[in-house]
Amino acid sequence: MNLFQLLFGLKNEKTATLKMKKFLIVGLGNIGEKYSNTRHNIGFKILDELACKESVNFETQKLGSIAKFRFKGRTFFLLKPSTYMNLSGKAVKYWLTKEKITLENLLIVCDDINLPFGTVRVKAKGSDGGHNGLKDINAILQSQKYARFRFGVGSDFSKGKQCDFVLGEWSSDDIKLLPERLTKASELIKSFGTAGLNNTMNSYNGK
Repeated sequence: MNLFQLLFGLKNEKTATLKMKKFLIVGLGNIGEKYSNTRHNIGFKILDELACKESVNFETQKLGSIAKFRFKGRTFFLLKPSTYMNLSGKAVKYWLTKEKITLENLLIVCDDINLPFGTVRVKAKGSDGGHNGLKDINAILQSQKYARFRFGVGSDFSKGKQCDFVLGEWSSDDIKLLPERLTKASELIKSFGTAGLNNTMNSYNGK
């Protein structure tokens, strides 16, 4: 191996290492004031909490608002798509491509009516489970092999009222409990980037 090949190989290895240390965290939600405090926007709310704790601000960029911070040698890109929930895939694909982030370093944060309020659950892959945001992401990425972080919003609604429930605002009881759960969610996201997916699932799922 000559010097050029050695240097070129080291450069490629360094580039690959840097890519592995970049993570795209996508909070799903709908833009606009009328949606800001709804259960369906918990993805936005969790990312807002994390950005606040890391003292970074979101900036309006192509297809969404972006904030970025570094933690333990990793770079976290926080994305709140501006495409509305049902068209989230376009923004996800654009930012994965732009920042050259692999699917294994993608985490989608969304609401889940099948989990009790405040329960958190991370999965390595899976179907959309009836969630329109995940459905569009699956279709655009042509893959279900990416991590998703589901935050339980409960299921206190009568038959046929699911849409009203998720697009409704938090109850007074939920609001009292949200700060502690948002802190837990922020810690989970940082764990995903530093401790890895499996360790994060073992440490946080169901808690």
